[in-house]
Amino acid sequence: MTGGPEPISAVARAAIEQELSDLRTERETVVATLQGGGGDQTGDRADQADELERGTDLARLDRRIADLEGRLREGAVAGPARTDAVGVGSSVTVRFSDGTETTFQIGEVAEAHDPTLVTADSPLGRALLGRRAGDTVEYVTPGGRTTATVVSLGDTA
Repeated sequence: MTGGPEPISAVARAAIEQELSDLRTERETVVATLQGGGGDQTGDRADQADELERGTDLARLDRRIADLEGRLREGAVAGPARTDAVGVGSSVTVRFSDGTETTFQIGEVAEAHDPTLVTADSPLGRALLGRRAGDTVEYVTPGGRTTATVVSLGDTA
């Protein structure tokens, strides 16, 4: 995105916190199966392979938890979303080449079927980052190149 700490919207914060909760619950389950170990030291290769897989799962969960905790810390350091230029957490009204206007929130976590959210790593989101009211951007859609003009922007808090 911008290379510095990025603000985090309330919607993205809630999604990250929910994912963290789910991951921590899953981690507790994996840890319990590793600690239990079945109590049998004479396990066969299938048992050993299963234990290795659980260890791999635990490492994956720990990495993802650390990533999400880091993102929440970064969001806290970054402060509120910018209102002078489009950034993560910004609300931006865009006029498309066909004359229609739509207001979007620039987010980092895609919500299923949320037409008011554009992720910062999507073609339109990348084109809008750092732009100001009056700027025209060009981006690629499945139908080809198109343009959009930033009409206004504000904070979505």
